[in-house]
Amino acid sequence: MAHISEIIDNLELKIEKMFLKIKDLENIKAVLEQDLIVSKNNFHNQFIDTENLKKKYNALKSASSFLGSDENKKETKLKINSLIREIDYCIAQLSE
Repeated sequence: MAHISEIIDNLELKIEKMFLKIKDLENIKAVLEQDLIVSKNNFHNQFIDTENLKKKYNALKSASSFLGSDENKKETKLKINSLIREIDYCIAQLSE
């Protein structure tokens, strides 16, 4: 009879240890989920910053072309021609 009670005691002990391990894993999961949220927010903010920097870079490229820089002149001319075409189209639409 003592043998069965030892087995039951061992099982209870192992079950308690498993419940503690489950609780620990749930806590770790909660921390990791919070870290993931923070990381996603950081990534999103960095993506927005990168996009803003790209826009500023392109504006600086255009500005440097207007100031006489030979670099990017062709690109700037094409952009200006495109803008002129858009303006002409708008004027034509308003004239109708």
